[in-house]
Amino acid sequence: MTGFGEAERSTPAGLLLAEVRTVNHRHFHVNFRVPAALARWEGEMREWLHASLARGHANCSVRLESHLAQAPRAVRLDEERVAAYLAAFREMGERFGVPGQVDVATLARLPDVFRRDEPDEAPVEILQDDVRAVITEAAARNVAMREDEGRRLQADLQGRLDAIERALDEIAALAPARLTAERDRLRAAITELAGGVGISEERLAQEVAHLAERWDVNEELVRFRSHDELFRELLAAQSAEPVGKRLSFLVQEMHREANTIGSKANHAGIAHAVVAIKEEVERLREQVENVE
Repeated sequence: MTGFGEAERSTPAGLLLAEVRTVNHRHFHVNFRVPAALARWEGEMREWLHASLARGHANCSVRLESHLAQAPRAVRLDEERVAAYLAAFREMGERFGVPGQVDVATLARLPDVFRRDEPDEAPVEILQDDVRAVITEAAARNVAMREDEGRRLQADLQGRLDAIERALDEIAALAPARLTAERDRLRAAITELAGGVGISEERLAQEVAHLAERWDVNEELVRFRSHDELFRELLAAQSAEPVGKRLSFLVQEMHREANTIGSKANHAGIAHAVVAIKEEVERLREQVENVE
């Protein structure tokens, strides 16, 4: 699931800024982009992020805007270097007979004519508590964004389940009628072949009972509905425990039940309903990949 969070914190060393970007991933993985002064704490940073992000691919960047770097520094003329340049120009003119005068614009373009004074104060050490605070805040904002996306995703998944339930109701309504239709078809076919000879209703009932056993989808419907119910319970759960893997398993089981129902369909309406169910299950599978 994608997410983004940023935070900043004022410290004696300067302004600390952190960004945490995440995309979906089966496991927890993080890349850091931090100043050399913070590299020694990458192990701790990983733990701080993992406390907020159970899984996903994260990119964490931290930078420091130092007060020393922002402080204005005086610009001074390097008089000795300018004198050396002028002496070199005079020597060039005298030795090679080159006419002309050196002006300020020419001198200003020469390297190292000006220099900046270095700040008198030494850099301030960055504290680990400040780094932890800014990364934790950025991660919390990332999680808040992911939760907003999760609520939209939850609504979409529930809509898919509703569509599946409607298709299951349709199958449950059509299933009994196909046995009656098959019994009537068998009676008509046997009557035609027998040429007016009486039909054994007992034998016909046995054949219909055999078909009923082969075509019975009640068990599959019951299991499918139980998967749907558990899926909804996991979506509604307020627990912080990740549910993505359990939802993925339920989707696999739904697909298995849909295949079994399809193999027993022997009815155009049921077959069409099974196709609709498989389409929704596939959409569930794609969306569950984004669920933590």
